[in-house]
Amino acid sequence: MSPALAAIDIAVMGWTLSVGSILIISINLLVAIALVLLIYKKGSQNWCFVLNLAVADILVGLAITGIANDTVKGHLSSMHKEACLLRMAFIIAPSAASILTMFLISLDRYVAIKMPLRYLQLMDKRTIVGALASLWLLSTVVGFLPSMVEEMQHGHYGSLCTLFSVIDPQSIIVVFCVTFFPVLLVFIYCYLDILKIACRHQRRIQQTTQTGLRCLPPSHYCAHVKALKTVAVLVGCFTLCWCPFFVVSIVQVLCQPCELYRFLEYQLWFLGLSNSLINPLVYAFWQKEVRQQLFYMFACIKASHCSVQKCKMLTLFFHDSLQVFFSS
Repeated sequence: MSPALAAIDIAVMGWTLSVGSILIISINLLVAIALVLLIYKKGSQNWCFVLNLAVADILVGLAITGIANDTVKGHLSSMHKEACLLRMAFIIAPSAASILTMFLISLDRYVAIKMPLRYLQLMDKRTIVGALASLWLLSTVVGFLPSMVEEMQHGHYGSLCTLFSVIDPQSIIVVFCVTFFPVLLVFIYCYLDILKIACRHQRRIQQTTQTGLRCLPPSHYCAHVKALKTVAVLVGCFTLCWCPFFVVSIVQVLCQPCELYRFLEYQLWFLGLSNSLINPLVYAFWQKEVRQQLFYMFACIKASHCSVQKCKMLTLFFHDSLQVFFSS
């Protein structure tokens, strides 16, 4: 590829990243505000995991703005190795947090259907805080691991800051695959098991409720099942976005002469990052409570805007009336 075409290709990628980062930040911020209001109004703690997903995706959007600002000029940025490692750490860490949060959301739905009689005791505030703290600790370790372990860094860094130019490709691919495929296997196991037990627990909860024992009401159970459908869509989108990257990564590790690094870094990696844009859209359109809260927020904004317009019109009316009165 000629230098001119390469510059155009990089600039197009930069503009795509710029638009993508703006959309990721703005849409996730809207969903996060809606979730905070839902948690405040209903006191439902299981929304905390979804809120954490929105926060992680916002951080992904913020992290890629640096790459977007550099590549929109038509060239890759040149920086010191330590600064480049730090930039990549701030991209990898929230991406890992987003992936692991979806794992927690699925696990939460799984526990709600697998053990509905003990769900309220198991998923209390202490459990949720501990799970989120462990998640961010693990994500931070994964993100900053190349900065701390010199063996994971590329031996011949050429000052151009890209993922595979500063981090040893085989090391980062191994880390990615070790975190991705176990999570995917757990997803598959949970949903296969849920298919077998959902109907059985529906009948058991109805029988237990009639005896007067404390448990989740059937309406709550149905809400968990509906939420599980949304999580299934999330997991499907997550698999479609990230699976090509990890499959091609394994091919690259097994076939060293293939030279698929550019395809991995400039196409498939950004496909995976687009998952941070899909997540809030799934909740905005598929989850009834979030959708209603967003409609309520926009209705309040519209109502307040109309009130401001009415105040301005009344002010102008009284101002004109006073001018007519005093002039006469």
